[in-house]
Amino acid sequence: MQDTNGKFENLQKDKLSIKIISNNNPYPAADTQQKLLQTRRITSYFIVLIDSGSTTYNLDLQDITLADGHLLFAMPNQVFTPPHKTTNLKYFKVVFDENTLALLPQQFPFLINPLNSQTIIFDDTTRERVRKVFVILNQIFHIDKDSIDTEITLAYLNLLLTELNNAYFKNKESINTLNSNLSKFIEFKLVVETHLTEQPSVNTIADKLALTTNSLYRIVKEHSGVSPKDFFTNRLLIEAKRKLLYSPLSVKELAYELGFNDPDYFSRFFKKCTGKSVSEFLEAQQDLSR
Repeated sequence: MQDTNGKFENLQKDKLSIKIISNNNPYPAADTQQKLLQTRRITSYFIVLIDSGSTTYNLDLQDITLADGHLLFAMPNQVFTPPHKTTNLKYFKVVFDENTLALLPQQFPFLINPLNSQTIIFDDTTRERVRKVFVILNQIFHIDKDSIDTEITLAYLNLLLTELNNAYFKNKESINTLNSNLSKFIEFKLVVETHLTEQPSVNTIADKLALTTNSLYRIVKEHSGVSPKDFFTNRLLIEAKRKLLYSPLSVKELAYELGFNDPDYFSRFFKKCTGKSVSEFLEAQQDLSR
């Protein structure tokens, strides 16, 4: 476990970049609430637990419906649309940034979504434990807010993420003894995220992971259901959609930023993958937002 005492001391005079929101303590100002309901590219980690009721979020242009005991987590840079206020919905939300995450004494592989599922459904016992941690964090920020203790806050955030990490991998081996295939798949996802705009070949990625292309194919297929090439293409397409919606760049500039040497090829790639041209895609999103 790394020594974080110095980090804690440095943060005592500053507020952590973490927020706890619930139906009892929502965002205070109406204009803030309205702004936060807009589709946006998020810059922090976002976790919501539905205590009771049902609601639908939109994440990377896909609807995700949550009900009692369901939890959703979202990652920085994802395109995120929260639902409008729902009657009788009870929930807890926590939002924190990369710097806050770096202060914790361990890593949480679930936050890179290696199993391609950003929802967690708990058994009753785990759900109650997770709920209690949310309740305590909510108390720290909204009842004891004048005497927030950084070390205590981080301890409970660490506990919460540990519970979520274990629940995420519930049907897999303990996260401390992950089988080599899942570990390699997590490494594969990290390589994809790190080198996305370089558009490395499957052979190059396999070499980075010290795997044969056949082994890489088998591992990625096992955990994602698609080939390494298709996984990379799908991730690149998601990033293209995000940037089209939330970047001031022209299509030509965007193509170069995503690693395409030929903007026309990017346009053909986008049309082939989505069935729509860039302009048709943008028009469809504008229609949905009206």
